[in-house]
Amino acid sequence: MLKQFLNLKLSQKLSPQQIQLMKLIQLPTQAFEQRLKEEMIDNPALEVGTDEEIYEKDEFDTEDDFDDNETIDADEINIDEYLSDDETPDYKLQANNYSDDDEDRSSPIAAQVSFHQDLINQLNTFILPENEREIAEFLVGSIDDDGYLRRTIQDVVDDLAFTQGIYTEEKTVEKILHIVQNLDPIGVGARDLQECLLLQLKHKTPTEYIELAIDLIENQFEAFTKKHYEKLLQKYEISQEQLKKAIEEIEKLNPKPGGSFAGNSRMIEQIVPDFTIRIIDGELELSLNGRNAPSLHVSKDYQDMMQTYKVSSEKSNSQKDAVQFIKQKLDSAKWFIDAIRQRQETLYVTMNAIMHFQEEYFLDGEETSLKPMILKDIADLVGLDISTVSRVANSKYVDTPYGTKLIKEYFSESMKNDQGEDVSTLEIKKILQNVVESEDKSKPYPDDLLADILKEKGYPIARRTIAKYRDLLDIPVARMRKKI
Repeated sequence: MLKQFLNLKLSQKLSPQQIQLMKLIQLPTQAFEQRLKEEMIDNPALEVGTDEEIYEKDEFDTEDDFDDNETIDADEINIDEYLSDDETPDYKLQANNYSDDDEDRSSPIAAQVSFHQDLINQLNTFILPENEREIAEFLVGSIDDDGYLRRTIQDVVDDLAFTQGIYTEEKTVEKILHIVQNLDPIGVGARDLQECLLLQLKHKTPTEYIELAIDLIENQFEAFTKKHYEKLLQKYEISQEQLKKAIEEIEKLNPKPGGSFAGNSRMIEQIVPDFTIRIIDGELELSLNGRNAPSLHVSKDYQDMMQTYKVSSEKSNSQKDAVQFIKQKLDSAKWFIDAIRQRQETLYVTMNAIMHFQEEYFLDGEETSLKPMILKDIADLVGLDISTVSRVANSKYVDTPYGTKLIKEYFSESMKNDQGEDVSTLEIKKILQNVVESEDKSKPYPDDLLADILKEKGYPIARRTIAKYRDLLDIPVARMRKKI
């Protein structure tokens, strides 16, 4: 039996231009600059500068200009729309976003030898037969950026055969690995943390506590990592002071020997603040990084080409094809300029709303002053979609008198204190962190006791919530925080 249903569905479909605008808004400063460079290369009608003739947004009707299915009739193009003598752009950066004496300084980066190349250079100081050198170089190439060989010897033997045509045995590879493990930094080439620590300890000058530390790592590694100190004291029949000294020797070691290498090949991301907040005469002042607001205009050469076409008495097919191409590039350039202006305005009004919402915090820098704030709070204030506010908050940084932070870190849910007042979960996390930092490390607080302490401070929180916040703050359980 067939049944018919009438279903009304209301949906909103974003245009390609709206999608592109959302992508522009999401880009942080450095990524935006790269996107701008790409657009400049792709569209010759778009130029950077302030001394050329510039198109005003008001002079163009860009509606439907970007319909990919549109057929352009060159004879119907209003050439005058693309000609302008106005030299005053309305999209230039506002004066309070930068000053004339601002300098775009960049620090030179010294050329450095990569971590793996440094290991190869050290290896070249060893006199090895050719086949052993090839195996040693393969082992070095298999070491990760932390300095570990995360593969079994059997896997290395198989890969040498399949990829290098080198047929060898496990004992040969093991022997050559010991040579690699003598390279600096000590601990490199270890297959796990236990071996890494042992390599470093055995390289030290032997003392009573070094020898005890070696025994601990070699024979009681699990008990040591789980901090079963009472068991270790009984096992070795030593005093707490002796065990403490041995542990101090272990704590001096580097669990990631490759990570400390200055020339490590891993990229270090440089954070460029998208906003700056300063306190001027007791008032907050917000500025947008000037690199987000380039001075753009449509190419005068393209304008001249349109003028030439207009005054031409005879219009050939090739000229008509050319003017269609020119119109497409001009429309694209105008849209991009307008999109950048919309991006600037969206970023500024969103951050401005966040700054005033959290005014108390930005004035005194106390994290306990942060109010509960969710995306909807800001979206309602500025009249934007929650998704737009999220794009700004999740990818942008703000430079404040108290450091540079990711904007989304200022957002938090609310909880009730014992007075029935809404407090930020950020405030509770900060108090929890302070309690843990001030605890007696010989008797760290378990989660149920932490819950009781916060309850006494006016924050009635369940033990499971304490555990959740502790994990978010990267605070280990009580047993792992214990020290002798």
